[in-house]
Amino acid sequence: MNKKLFFLGLIGLLFFEILNVYFIMPMPGSQKMGSIDMAYFLYTWRWIFRILFSIMILYGLIKSGWKYRRFPLALTGLLILAVYFLNFKMAADHMFHEPKKLTMVTSASNKVDPQRLVIGVVSDGMSKAYPIQYLGFHHQVADTLAGHPILVTYCTVCRSGRVFEPIVNGRYEKFRLVGMDHFNAMFEDASTHSWWRQATGEAIAGKLKGQKLNEVLSSQTSLEEWLRLNPNSLVMQADPAYADSYDSTFKYESGKSKGKLTGTDSLPWKNKSWVVAVRSGSSSKAYDWNQLKTKRMIRDKIENTFVLIVLGSDEQSFFAFDVPSNDDKASLQNDTLFYNTIAYRLDGSGIGTDRQLKRLPVYQEFWHSWHTFHPGVMGH
Repeated sequence: MNKKLFFLGLIGLLFFEILNVYFIMPMPGSQKMGSIDMAYFLYTWRWIFRILFSIMILYGLIKSGWKYRRFPLALTGLLILAVYFLNFKMAADHMFHEPKKLTMVTSASNKVDPQRLVIGVVSDGMSKAYPIQYLGFHHQVADTLAGHPILVTYCTVCRSGRVFEPIVNGRYEKFRLVGMDHFNAMFEDASTHSWWRQATGEAIAGKLKGQKLNEVLSSQTSLEEWLRLNPNSLVMQADPAYADSYDSTFKYESGKSKGKLTGTDSLPWKNKSWVVAVRSGSSSKAYDWNQLKTKRMIRDKIENTFVLIVLGSDEQSFFAFDVPSNDDKASLQNDTLFYNTIAYRLDGSGIGTDRQLKRLPVYQEFWHSWHTFHPGVMGH
């Protein structure tokens, strides 16, 4: 009986640790299951399970009267190695780290290739740019802009860049990467240990389930275009501690990656196809990226909002605007947008005028990500 207890504890602990990782990491079948509640239950009660199974193992080891103790001790040792590997090698926050040192410099001191993609933010006349090359590894960068805290996030498996206010119930909150759900990065807050989805900023498990972080309007552009539009912007630089971990190629950003999770399908409306998605209030719509590259300007209507999407000549930088009508005259010449005879920069700021087009949140994303988290949205 005691030997059975030993083996039950051994198998039970190993099976638990595997499931604890399986549900929140990109393993075969794990990301297509609606298993977030089970994953959170296992994670929340992990120490209870570990203590219970450990007691079974120790009791069986001591009371069984093994003739050859090396055998159960060897099995226990192998289990300890497996538990260590699962928790310290395969855990998300041990694979991808936050910056140890965040360095922001002016364009004059910048060392980032100007052709790199960035997630850019502007507030109260101040602007900052965060290269996707670095965000893709860190997943999140906590910073401040114009005196306000921001959380800049990116998920390479969804190709989704988002910036949020890390304020929960009126207080600044710290987050850590805990895993992923439906192939999207998932963060855990330090106060309540609730889990938050990167693509939407919504808490999907835990005490705060259903709450949402306020999103900060951001842009995805080439660094060159960003600095042309925001010459006084600060630019995030590489953290020397993780210099060898950053993507040194342009394969991911250009869509040439062959990775199973990060590769791109060149055909439209496939899981790994790129879309440009626009959000207006509670409504949204996705468009084929190839169509935008061909036309460079798309006009449409989302509910009651007339939408204008433009793509820069670099075929990387894009913006979307809420415009009065689809009948107004609009044209794009190089990177100057003419709307009703008034000239605007690519970001909608007037040239020689204080007028500015109303920006809308717009993202470049894998189709599987957008339609998973925005069900019912039809591509155009």
